[in-house]
Amino acid sequence: MNNWKKSGWILIFCWGVGIGSARGQGTAMNINTGREDPWTAAWIGDARTTPTVDSLMYEDDPAPIFRKEFVADQTIRSATLYITAAGYYSATINGKTLADNYCDPAWTDFRKRVYYTTYDIKEQLQQGKNCISVMLGNGFYNSLPMKFWGQYNLREALATGRPMFTAKIKIVYTNGQTAEVVTNNSWKYATGPVMRNNVYLGEVYDARKEVKGNALPGFNDTQWKAAVEKEGPGGKLQAAFFEPIQVIDVKHPVKITEAPKGTYVVDMGVNFTGTFKIKLYGKEGDTVRFRFGERIYDNNTLNPMTAVAGQIKKKGRGGPGAPALAAQGGMYIFGKEGVVEYSPVFSYRVYRYMEITGLRNAPDPKDIEGLALSSNVDRKNSFTTSNSLINSIQQMISRTFLSNLMSVQSDCPGREKFSYAGDMKATSEAFIYNYQMQSFYKKTLYDWVDAYQDSVFVDAAPYVGLKYCGLNWESAIFDLQEFLYQYYGDTALIRELYDFNLQWMDKAARIHPSGIVDKGLSDHESLVNVPVQLMGTAAYLKAAQVMKDFSAILHQKDNEQRFAALEEKIRHSLRDMYWSGNAPGDLIDRQSREASMIYINTLPEKEKEAAIIRLNNTKEAFNKQTYYALLLSCNIIPEKDKKKVVNLLLKAVDEAPAGHLTTGIFGTRYVLEALSMYGHADKVFDIVNSTAYPGWGFMVKRGATTQWETWKESDDVYSNCHPMFGSVSGWFYKWLAGVRPVTPGFKQFMIAPVLPAGLSQVRCNYESPQGTIVANWDKKGNTSTFNITVPAGSVGTFQLPAKYARKLQVKQVNTGNTFSPVVNKEGIYKFELKAGTYIITSA
Repeated sequence: MNNWKKSGWILIFCWGVGIGSARGQGTAMNINTGREDPWTAAWIGDARTTPTVDSLMYEDDPAPIFRKEFVADQTIRSATLYITAAGYYSATINGKTLADNYCDPAWTDFRKRVYYTTYDIKEQLQQGKNCISVMLGNGFYNSLPMKFWGQYNLREALATGRPMFTAKIKIVYTNGQTAEVVTNNSWKYATGPVMRNNVYLGEVYDARKEVKGNALPGFNDTQWKAAVEKEGPGGKLQAAFFEPIQVIDVKHPVKITEAPKGTYVVDMGVNFTGTFKIKLYGKEGDTVRFRFGERIYDNNTLNPMTAVAGQIKKKGRGGPGAPALAAQGGMYIFGKEGVVEYSPVFSYRVYRYMEITGLRNAPDPKDIEGLALSSNVDRKNSFTTSNSLINSIQQMISRTFLSNLMSVQSDCPGREKFSYAGDMKATSEAFIYNYQMQSFYKKTLYDWVDAYQDSVFVDAAPYVGLKYCGLNWESAIFDLQEFLYQYYGDTALIRELYDFNLQWMDKAARIHPSGIVDKGLSDHESLVNVPVQLMGTAAYLKAAQVMKDFSAILHQKDNEQRFAALEEKIRHSLRDMYWSGNAPGDLIDRQSREASMIYINTLPEKEKEAAIIRLNNTKEAFNKQTYYALLLSCNIIPEKDKKKVVNLLLKAVDEAPAGHLTTGIFGTRYVLEALSMYGHADKVFDIVNSTAYPGWGFMVKRGATTQWETWKESDDVYSNCHPMFGSVSGWFYKWLAGVRPVTPGFKQFMIAPVLPAGLSQVRCNYESPQGTIVANWDKKGNTSTFNITVPAGSVGTFQLPAKYARKLQVKQVNTGNTFSPVVNKEGIYKFELKAGTYIITSA
């Protein structure tokens, strides 16, 4: 067996983050007691230096292993380990694993903020001699100098350096005495079997380099070197308060194909993010190679192209030393043991298919496991229906969402792994409907505080060097804060971030003094052009509205008036530009083309030429679906014109290919909401419940198990595991189940389902801050039955259009009381339900 498994090491790939030099700066940290406890431990690492020539960074660089023995000479009451790293770490106590956490510590800007993990290690310690052992990997702290898209080098944006860590063990004995073990230059280190490791490319493991028994007390480390004390990356140490990354599911092969001879392709059944565990058989020096992909070609060979790091697909594009194809991979070299169990330590990948070469015999499916990883957010919320296609779409999106929760909400878990604001803006509400996201998104907002730049909008946090998407994307921080307030009632975060929000609004006013956003990326991946002036300015409008509301909550009257005036100014500008008719007739056409060219100019030359040809041949100058839906949703349209605009929106949908959406990631959400809000949720259902292109059902029909990056299928360029079109999952909860907050934190909420043809059953559970909301319904013929649970501390309002029922009878299950509500003058049944369980029957 490989040494890391035998010795009890946690075989994890940790998304590395650095932490500040508390030792040098006198920084304090919070521990479990809530008291400030001085972090007296040093940062330590190895003596190697970073190569000055980029190409040398691709050569072998064995991961260092650190160890320290210590004595616990009395009866132990409690023992706690505090640990974090700049880079990845994997640790054991007396050869025993600490926990099931992966990717620890979480990814942040190492220069600003770093999270440490606390472990209860009492059960791992023994009276007498003990040993702690820590192995370090590169993570994002010592990333390779690959040039993404041929131009962006992460090392130029991220804090970088040799991996290092800091740790402290605090022991409390039953007699009240305490003892500490801290990192310093008394620790010893040597190199181990992980010869190379990178978050994108994988790892090379040489079992001939294993150090047997190093994790146990009594090991002879006299030939090991003294650890080097170092300055940390500079970030403030903080206790992790959010869910750790853990294995959330285990996948098993559904098929193994040999194509060609000696090359085995393992089909795991679905696409997912994670690592793997495999039992291998061989002889010393045998080399087994792994590659991973989301797809296979028609001849059953692996297609790795949709998850290639930074679109590096030809020699020289990634810079000196970079591979010609930056595909997800790995390698295992046998030592003396002929039967081993191997699981990569310092990398993760997105894959359905796993290619294996170098085996002496065909692999046994029982010897392979796919370990699905995700930030382990609570997943008690659920939504299912009687419709198999709707269920498949929901499962596809949920699998995609979870595959992109890796301490940040990533755009894709292979090609980039970046936490783009636009993706979050498009889908954060849907994530909240599916999972408990409060702590995760609080961490996300702190990432955006740390990524803030005073003169420009950045695209992703942690900051990775990208800053072309503009206000439309970075303003996602206001959408996210508003959702945390609506769904969790979080006012503490509003208070905490209020000054930062004011600073952001001042920046926006400097960059866009007219209130019109004329730069940045618009409705990403829309099939028809959308002006950034429309989409970006609507985002600015939203930010002003949120700040007006937050100022009112905090009784900041002057700011409330200030942002109310800004909101009205921006709304008036949008109305004047796009509805009142005062702008030139071809304005929106010209703006739409400009918006398209902003994105097209970021593409490689060959793709750019093709995109320009498509743009020149387009029959529709701008996306009328997004145009009408946005104007309705943002209350730009005067009341007297709204019915007309709803009809124009319906017409725009009907005239589109297959009568489907042609929108991008933001326009899709606008159209779903606008049509539903104005009484046409049935129309939305018909679009979703279709396998025609473009649509989610088309993806399912084509065999997708995670959601594509684009409406169009891609087997070469675009990711096959991308959350950004996933807003429809939130629509399922909001409209088919009808669960929506009325007041913050669901103290008052709505259950207002729609009952479209083609759907006879919905089952929905939502874990609100007050407790579990149940919104189930069944439809048979002209009769519908609703099973509703309102948790204690909440008041629910049930709403149903009279077209679905001639009369209703409501029975409270726990009391047996019944009543029959009447239809109001709007033709709707609408009544309150106090805490309890109800059966509502229609006829």
